[in-house]
Amino acid sequence: MFGLFKKKSEIDILNESYKKLMQQAHQLSTSNRKLSDEKVFEAEEIMKQIVKLEK
Repeated sequence: MFGLFKKKSEIDILNESYKKLMQQAHQLSTSNRKLSDEKVFEAEEIMKQIVKLEK
């Protein structure tokens, strides 16, 4: 209840985006390899932003 109004940090938001993109990439890996690779690339870019913010 106390965390109800707590804002998410930018790192938390990016982590959620990263997980979502990786999940989409995994689902696409069986049907469309090119789209899967694009999702993985986007996820890697987000991970680079996360690492930059953590420093």
